[in-house]
Amino acid sequence: METARKVLTGLDTELEWIHETYRELHQYPELSLQETRTGALVAGKLEEFGYQVQRLGGTGVVGVLGNGPGRTVLARADMDGLPVREATGLDYSSQNDGVMHACGHDVHVAALLGAAKLMADHRGEWSGTYITLFQPAEETAQGSAAMVADGLAAKIPAPDVAFAQHVMQLPAGELQTVTGPVLSAGDSIRITVHGAGSHGSTPHLSVDPVVLAASIVIRLQAVVSREVAPGQFAVLTIGSLQVGTKSNIIADRATLLLNLRTYDNAVRNTLIDAVERIVRGECAAAGSPKEPEFEYYDQFPLTTNDHAVTARVSQAFEKYFGQVGAASRQSASEDFSRIPNALGIPYTFWLLGGGTTVGNHSPLFAPVLEPTLSRGVQAMVLAALSELSVNSL
Repeated sequence: METARKVLTGLDTELEWIHETYRELHQYPELSLQETRTGALVAGKLEEFGYQVQRLGGTGVVGVLGNGPGRTVLARADMDGLPVREATGLDYSSQNDGVMHACGHDVHVAALLGAAKLMADHRGEWSGTYITLFQPAEETAQGSAAMVADGLAAKIPAPDVAFAQHVMQLPAGELQTVTGPVLSAGDSIRITVHGAGSHGSTPHLSVDPVVLAASIVIRLQAVVSREVAPGQFAVLTIGSLQVGTKSNIIADRATLLLNLRTYDNAVRNTLIDAVERIVRGECAAAGSPKEPEFEYYDQFPLTTNDHAVTARVSQAFEKYFGQVGAASRQSASEDFSRIPNALGIPYTFWLLGGGTTVGNHSPLFAPVLEPTLSRGVQAMVLAALSELSVNSL
């Protein structure tokens, strides 16, 4: 605990630039894989703090701070904004029309930069290696895969553990942890089914994709209730059905967009198998002239926290703050876990309250600056010191 207090004592003197950085990030959000300004800001700060900096995955940034023997910790923040027009009315609202930090990634970046500065300024209090990873394109599930594909594992010291946090609609500054699944796996599927077009006056000459798609929609509604065991979590949403252009034209194809959410990879496989089986079966029953087409995209891995790592981090939080909340599983999805999974290391992902009155992705999403930012910095530092500190917390 004494080590943590020494490192975090300097936080008050750093808050001014952390707040300024947050406001700049919020004013200039960038879409997935376009985070050039954000990446440059992050890289400049890390170099100023004394980190070895490299760019990975296009717009991603990694900073490494070696500090003697010991364990290696990787802390991650995501950087991308959303295609949302801001309606908060803040004096630091987005200047990029139609793009907004509506999910708190600006909080994540500012908090990790604050933690990076404190860790660099208090190297006498800990030993090991601290890696800060600023990831692009979380919203499209592309960023973590891009950094892994760009040789992340070979370009950084091998981490022993990884951490990440996310701002949520919770009381400002509240921290919540949980072992096991914390965020669902998410899969989007674009399905194209084929019919035979005709005039509305000669339906007998067609294979009507409207009827085919309607049959698929109805049949898919039974997958969760009849193919997933009671007590298991699963969501199957048909978010879009597009077919036809005119009342007297029978189209030749229909497109359905599906989204799946699961906390268990076996359940995920059950849903995918059922979707493909039902679609193929309905196409065969309708006499579809071509096989259906399945395109999987925006695929988010399951986020499931390691028991031992989560216990150590929770204990560090409790000793410093006095208490920590128990997080409920969230049906939202993230791509963070793809990084520790690729590196073969355990991880934990916790929730940080932003004091917002609306949920993430709303045009009104506006975290309360304090204590949200301070707590985000503190949490990242405490998690790192639970692995790196010379003296026990």
